[in-house]
Amino acid sequence: MTGNVLTAVVVDDEELARAVVKEHLAAQQGIQLVAECANGFEAVKACTELRPDLLFLDIQMPKLDGFEVLELLDPRPTVVFVTAYDQHALRAFEIHAVDYLLKPFSRERFDEALQRARARIGEGTPEKVHPADLSNAARSDWPLDRIVVRDGSKVTFVPLDKLDYVQAQDDYVLLKTPERGLLKQQTLASLEQRLDPRRFLRIHRSFILQLDRLVRLEQGATESWVAVLQDGTRLPVSKSGYARLREVMDEG
Repeated sequence: MTGNVLTAVVVDDEELARAVVKEHLAAQQGIQLVAECANGFEAVKACTELRPDLLFLDIQMPKLDGFEVLELLDPRPTVVFVTAYDQHALRAFEIHAVDYLLKPFSRERFDEALQRARARIGEGTPEKVHPADLSNAARSDWPLDRIVVRDGSKVTFVPLDKLDYVQAQDDYVLLKTPERGLLKQQTLASLEQRLDPRRFLRIHRSFILQLDRLVRLEQGATESWVAVLQDGTRLPVSKSGYARLREVMDEG
C-alpha cells in the first residue's frame, strides 16, 4: 500500500474479462492497477516483483491455474477470485480468499467484493496461509498429476511419473527426479495426502517412495530395512513402512 492507495493486479486469460475488472476498478478511488496478466506465469512474476495488496485472480487458466499461482506466492496478497465456475468456491474460502466473484457479475457485486477486500487489508494483519493449507484445500484435484515449484520468478513443473521419491527437509520437501532434486516449501504429510496411494507410499517419517522405482528390500545390520531403487539409491525403511511395503508387495 502506498499512502492510502491500494495496488492491484488482475489475472485472467480472457482479455474481455480483464477489461471488465479494469473498468470497475477505474471507477474506484484509492486503487492503482499495477499489472494485468494473461496467465499464471505472468501472475507469479508480477506478484513476486510488485507485491500488490490485492489480486483479482481467475482459477481455470491454461498451464498454471489460480490455486497453483497462490501456492507459489509468498507473501500472498489479499485475493478475490473471479471465475465462471462455482465448483471451486469451497476451496477458495478454505484458503481465506476474501470473496468469490462468479462471472458475469454486476458493478454492485464487484463493489461489495472490493469493500470486503479493503476491510481485510485495513485490518493490517492479513491471514497467512501456509502452503500445507493450500495443498490440503485442493482435495477436488486429488490425486495430483504434477507438482509446481518456484525458484525466484521461474516456475518448474514436476510430472509425477518423473518423481522417484520425496524427502522431508524441515519445512521443505526435496522432490527427487532422475535429472535433479528440487526444493519446495511444503510438509511431507500435506504432500502425502495428495499423492495416489496406489503409486506412492510413505516408507519412513522422512521419505515417500514411488513404488515402481523399488527393485528390492534389503535388511540392514540392526534389523532395519533399506529400499533399493532402480538407480541404486538406498532409502531407509521404518518398521511401519516395511509393513506397508510388504502388504503392497503381497497384494501385487
